[in-house]
Amino acid sequence: MGKLQILSAKDLCKILESHGFVYLRQKGSHIIMQKKMAESTVTIPVPNHKEIKIGTLLSIIRQSGLSRNLFE
Repeated sequence: MGKLQILSAKDLCKILESHGFVYLRQKGSHIIMQKKMAESTVTIPVPNHKEIKIGTLLSIIRQSGLSRNLFE
């Protein structure tokens, strides 16, 4: 595994959108992204910051179910 990039909220949302997530709404400083699947719905809050902290990014990757390689 390589090192994770420092991503902005805008970049992170682009990656999520390219893998089926859609922009749902924004409340305060959080952008809500959502993906509907056959039996469930995955909702991910993305903090609207210029730099997403690594721990927060790891949590978003885990929630999304996407490969970590997409964010490197």
